[in-house]
Amino acid sequence: MRRIQAGSALSAFGLGFTVPYLYVYVAQVRDLGAATAGIVLAVFAMAALVVLPFSGRAIDRRGPVPVLLVASVVAAVGAVGMGFASSVPTAVGAAALLGAGTAVLQPALATMIVWCSTPVGRTRAFATQFFLQNLGLGVGGLIGGQLVDTSRPGSFILLFSIEAAMFLVLAGIVGTVRMPGSPALQDARPSGAGKGGGVRALLGHKAMVQLCVLGFVLFFACYGQFESGLAAYGTEAAGIQPSGLGLALAANTAVIVLAQFLVLKFVERRRRSRVIAAVGLIWTLAWIIAGYAGLGHGSQTMATAAFVSTYALFGLGEAMLSPTVAPLVADLAPESMVGSYNSAFALVKQLALAVGPAVGGPMGAALHGPYIVTFVLFSLGITFLAVRLGRQLTPEQNQPSLALRPSKVVVRHEPTAKDVPVSAS
Repeated sequence: MRRIQAGSALSAFGLGFTVPYLYVYVAQVRDLGAATAGIVLAVFAMAALVVLPFSGRAIDRRGPVPVLLVASVVAAVGAVGMGFASSVPTAVGAAALLGAGTAVLQPALATMIVWCSTPVGRTRAFATQFFLQNLGLGVGGLIGGQLVDTSRPGSFILLFSIEAAMFLVLAGIVGTVRMPGSPALQDARPSGAGKGGGVRALLGHKAMVQLCVLGFVLFFACYGQFESGLAAYGTEAAGIQPSGLGLALAANTAVIVLAQFLVLKFVERRRRSRVIAAVGLIWTLAWIIAGYAGLGHGSQTMATAAFVSTYALFGLGEAMLSPTVAPLVADLAPESMVGSYNSAFALVKQLALAVGPAVGGPMGAALHGPYIVTFVLFSLGITFLAVRLGRQLTPEQNQPSLALRPSKVVVRHEPTAKDVPVSAS
C-alpha cells in the first residue's frame, strides 16, 4: 500500500509541473494562438471521455497493474511529445496521449487500493491518497513556477520531461507491487466473469446510479467552477486581483492538507450519507459568502477575505469527501467489477469537469446574481441527494466502522448431556 501511495503522489507531483501552465505554453511560448490552446485543452479532456468507458473493463479482465503500466507509458510519451510540440498537429496528438494516459491512472490506482485494503481501512487509504495527491500537485506547481520562463521554450521542455519521468517512476514502483490475495476480493481477480452485461449490471444498480448522479453534482458545483466560473465571478463581480485568486487557491490547498486527518477521525465514526449531506450545507454557506464578496457593498479587503473564505470552505468539504465517496464506490461494486465501477465514476467526474466550465464560465462573468443562486441550489441538491442515497445503502456500506463493533448478543450456556443430572432411580 505504501508503494502505491508513493507512486500516486509522485505522478501528481509531475502533473503539478505542467497543468497550470499548459494554456500559456501552447498559446504564447509555442506561439500557436489562443484558439489552438483551447483546442489542446479540449482534446486533453475529450481523450479521457473516450478511454474511460473501456478502461474499467480492461482493469477487471486484465488486472489494474498491467493497465496502469500501459497508461503510465502512454502518459509519459504524451508529456515528452508536448514538450517538443511546435506545430498544431503535434500539440493536439500529444494532448490526446497525455489526457488518455492520465485519465486511466486514477481508476487503476483506486482499484489497487481496493484490492490492498479492507472495507474498514479503505476510508483512511483513500483519504491518504487524496492528501498526498494534493500535496504533490501543490509542491509540483510551486517548483514548476520557479523553473518556468515564457521566454525560453527549453524551460518547458524541462518541465514536461520531469512530468514524463514521474509517470515512468510510477510505472517502476507499481511494477514491483505484488497484489495480496485478499480473502475479501478473491473473486475480483481477472477472469472471464466480466464478459457481457457489465454496463447493464451497473445501470441496474440503483444505489450506484444515484451515487453517480450525486457525484456529477458534486464535481459540477465545486471542481468544475474553481478555475472557470468562480474565478470569472470573483474577477468581474468582486474585483478580485490575480494575486487574490492565487491566495484563494492556496487557502483551499492549505485547508485540505491541514484538515485532512483531523476530519478523517470525525468522518470514520459517521454515516457516509450524512457526511456528504453536511458537505452540501458547507458549500451552500461557501456560495453565500461568495455572493457577499461580489454583490455586497463592503471594502475590497472584505471582498477578498470573503472570496478566500469561500475557497477554504470548499477545501473543508473536499477533505470530508475524500474518505467518503471513493471508498463508497468500491464498497458498492461487485467483486468482479471494481475496475468498471471506479472507471464509471471517473467518467462521471470528467463529464462534470467538462460541463462545469462551459456553463459556469459565462454565468460567472456576466450573470452574477443568477450564478450564485444557481450554485446555492446545486449545493442544497447535494444534501437532498445524499440523504436519498442513504436509504439505498446497507448499514455497513453507510458506516463501515459498524463492522468493528463487538456483538451485543449474550452467549447463553445450553445444557448438554453431561450437565443433566442422572436420576437416582
